[in-house]
Amino acid sequence: MTVGSDSVVMLASMCAFFALGWVFFLKHLFRDYEVRHWIVLVSFSVTFALSCGMFELIIFEIVGLLDPLSRRLWWRLCIFAMLILVMVVLPYYTCYFAISSASFLPRRRSVRSALALACWLGFVWLFWRLGDPFPILSPNHGIFSLEQCIGRVGVIGVTIMALLSGFGAVNYPYSCMHVFVRPVTQSAVLGIERRLLQTLDLVAAKRRRAALLRRDEAQSRQASGWSLPWTAAAAAARRSGPTAASVESEAANHEELGRQLFLELHELKTAQERAAHSRTLQGRYFNLLGWVFCAYCLWKLCSCTINIVFNRVGKVDPVTRALHICVQLLGFRLDVQFWSQQVSFWLVGIMAVTSIRGLLLTLTKFFFALASTHSSNIMVLLLAQVMGMYFLSSVLLMRMNMPAEYRHIITQVLGDLQFHFYHRWFDVIFLLSASSSIAFIWVAHKQTVGKSEHESLLLR
Repeated sequence: MTVGSDSVVMLASMCAFFALGWVFFLKHLFRDYEVRHWIVLVSFSVTFALSCGMFELIIFEIVGLLDPLSRRLWWRLCIFAMLILVMVVLPYYTCYFAISSASFLPRRRSVRSALALACWLGFVWLFWRLGDPFPILSPNHGIFSLEQCIGRVGVIGVTIMALLSGFGAVNYPYSCMHVFVRPVTQSAVLGIERRLLQTLDLVAAKRRRAALLRRDEAQSRQASGWSLPWTAAAAAARRSGPTAASVESEAANHEELGRQLFLELHELKTAQERAAHSRTLQGRYFNLLGWVFCAYCLWKLCSCTINIVFNRVGKVDPVTRALHICVQLLGFRLDVQFWSQQVSFWLVGIMAVTSIRGLLLTLTKFFFALASTHSSNIMVLLLAQVMGMYFLSSVLLMRMNMPAEYRHIITQVLGDLQFHFYHRWFDVIFLLSASSSIAFIWVAHKQTVGKSEHESLLLR
């Protein structure tokens, strides 16, 4: 295939990825908000398309699809465009929309653009200073080389990957395994529902009483100027009782109690549904997956600890190592090079799909948890920047999972980076993230179990 026909294939796939990002943005991420700025939609979709395009190029490298010169050209284009997005476009417009949402700043467009430019320059300075403490580059690179940008983006992206991976490796088994399912009885649910209904009735009664007291107070103030002495005495007697303000305060306290009871009831209902789901066929399947991920988490923690203590970095990809073990120890007759290519193709494909799916689900959860009507555009731009750094770093780390004959192209397009440092940095952050997640989930689980025991004692 020529460079022209290869470019047609890549452009068609990029357009398809752009359309997928566009649909995901409108149908899932932004479905409850109004799209006010087209630049937000285009930036997110382009970042998504470039991220998927880099994974596609990795698969093309393994399969041997497209001309090597075309692949190298598109590698350069994708990486350069991604760096422009995560270092220039997305940070600038994030600053611009943040300044535009501030009501105390001038509303003139030129002033907002100048302030956004100043904030962006500050971001670039901080971004550049970030890479100084890390041994990310070979000493023969210039200060304005492309590798300088890739190395700094890689530090941030690998940190994000390790944090999410560490939390996910711990949280997924906890959310799927039956052993962590909170036992909930129907009597506990009914007891909380009864208390919630009583609290709501009490709040309604307090609100009615406060309204009546406000009416009486208004009538007493109206009649205080011309009332007879015994009428004034009666009004004074009424004022000595509870006031509308005190009753409103009591109603507010009961409303807060009602909110806590509602959240507790929702938690019990969720635990009850989880217990019921765990008895289904799908629940048993997820329980098995939970045990598998639990074993993986333990293995990964031990592996990271060994790598950190002994400064170990693997020189052979896991697929080739496993095939060599099968040939040498088990006596299988295999063409290691052929099967390494085939298995690596499927492994990289699965990793690409799961990485994209997992990150999109995580970004969606973060967006709905943090976004509001005024901050939604800013949140989308921040999440797009995280996505770009994440996937660029995924390519950097995925290099180690590829056979040696396919690593050279990643090394050529990313530059002469200190790849071993990134794997060691990933191990350190993953270990810290997983250990912190274990401690946090253990404390939360203990509190949940203690709350369940307390509720069961109250209902006896």
